[in-house]
Amino acid sequence: MRQQGFTLIELLVVIAIIAILIGILLPALQGARETGRTVVCASRMRQIAMGWQMYANENKDVSVPVQPGRYAEPDLNLYDVGNGLQFRPRWFALLGAVGGFTAYSNPSEDAADEHSIQVDGSEVFLCPNAFDWTSTRNFGYGYNHQFLGNARFRSQSDPSAGLIRFPVRASSLHASSTVMAADSLGTAAGKPEADRTPNRPDGSRDPDRLAVGGHGYALDPPRMIADGDYADIRSRSPEHRSAPDERHRGQANFSFCDGHVESSNAIDMGYIKRGDGSFEAITDDADNALFSGNGLDDDPPSLID
Repeated sequence: MRQQGFTLIELLVVIAIIAILIGILLPALQGARETGRTVVCASRMRQIAMGWQMYANENKDVSVPVQPGRYAEPDLNLYDVGNGLQFRPRWFALLGAVGGFTAYSNPSEDAADEHSIQVDGSEVFLCPNAFDWTSTRNFGYGYNHQFLGNARFRSQSDPSAGLIRFPVRASSLHASSTVMAADSLGTAAGKPEADRTPNRPDGSRDPDRLAVGGHGYALDPPRMIADGDYADIRSRSPEHRSAPDERHRGQANFSFCDGHVESSNAIDMGYIKRGDGSFEAITDDADNALFSGNGLDDDPPSLID
């Protein structure tokens, strides 16, 4: 008896069908994978927001500062981060110490490690779509520092000038309508998207402020003012503003002070974006209502008040 087999045409038809199925299924699988990353990011940001609430509860209703000011006395710059002392830790390390998820596996009291120390203590602090943004300065999540707790000195050369906006009472905020933190693009936000360069996970400062995530730990609100603070304390200018990173299929995750998280594009949160992907800083069209803490479109604090 003659054995029957596939003809060449039948084989080609089967291959074509398989190719079509792969073409249909692959985008769906990629979309599901990206949705999963967005959900993981939101879950982690929700934990961080809970840590923010716990910090306020443990510190007499005071909202966590973005980063304590630099004091001349070395010992005044050391803070407990849950598993040791760290030189001038950022906001996430301070609240993580209270929440039980430490930011650093090996905290350092050395001032030389202030910016470069790696955020390797807990995955809670790392966005799955920015998993290699691991330095404490060039970080993936930005804090609403202008309105929730800017403990920087108004003048770096004169600490007696006071702090920019600190302390802020957590109970005074409209928690459900106030952004606490978000996926952060850092100081590259003020530059055209085509000019941006990769993140610097070693914590180094990009001279041109083009690296994504540079000074990403601080999230500037939609509308800035000329005499106000900016994410990079050494480069206070509209060109070097920070803004949300829409890294989740054109959206960013925003955590609020009451603990809930929303995915949204930057424009819907009050930001103004140019055609080249850069963000405006000083414009009446931007709206700070979701950042101010009181639901009003307030200006951020001035350095000369």
